[in-house]
Amino acid sequence: MRRFAGHQVLCVIAACAAITLFYNCSGQPESTPIDFELTPMQVVYNMEIVQSEKGAVTMRMTAPVMQHFEFRKDSLDQSYDHYPQGIHVDAYTADGALETTVDADEARHITTVGREEWKAYGNVTIVNIPKRERMVSDTMYWVQDEKRIYTDCYVKITSPQGIMQGYGMESDERANFTVILKPFDSFSRISDSTEVVIDSANFIGPLLFKEN
Repeated sequence: MRRFAGHQVLCVIAACAAITLFYNCSGQPESTPIDFELTPMQVVYNMEIVQSEKGAVTMRMTAPVMQHFEFRKDSLDQSYDHYPQGIHVDAYTADGALETTVDADEARHITTVGREEWKAYGNVTIVNIPKRERMVSDTMYWVQDEKRIYTDCYVKITSPQGIMQGYGMESDERANFTVILKPFDSFSRISDSTEVVIDSANFIGPLLFKEN
C-alpha cells in the first residue's frame, strides 16, 4: 500500500498547456507543437510517498520536486518520474526500526511492462544502519521487481571492518549483502573489541538499574 502527498500539484494538460504563439506572414496565429519528452505532464512540490505493509511503514521517500513525463516514442507509450532536486529514502524493518537510508542529487523512476526501476545520480549514498556501512557512488540502479541494487561505476564502501572500493557492485535492496565486482586498494581495520558503539538512529537511551 502506498500513500502520496504533495503540498503543491501542477497538472499540464495538452489542450491548455503553455503553447508558444507566433504570427505567420498572413497575420494568422500559429502554435508550435509541444515536445512532451521535455515538458512534464505533472509537477509535484514537497512530495512524500509512504509505503506500508499490514499497517506498518516499510518505506518513506521525500523529494522537493517531482516531474511526471508521458510521451510516445518509437511507436511505444513511455512514462517516467524525474526528481531533478534529489530524493531521500528511509527503509524500515518489520519491527519499525530504521534500517537503510538513500540520498541522491537526482533520480528517475521508470516503469515499463514487467519492470520497475529507479536510477539515482550524483553523490548517491546508501547507509545500512545496523551494519554501520556506508556505500557511495556516482550512479546507482534499483530494480524493484528483482529487489536488487547495482552499478557499473566506481563505488566505495566504508564500515567498522575497513574500506572496500572498486568498479561495479551488486547488492540486495537493503544493502545487507554487497559484492564489488572489480575491487582494488581495499583494506581491513583492526578494532578494539572493548569499543562501545552507539547507533544514534535507533538509540532509545540507557537502561537504568536500581540497587537492591
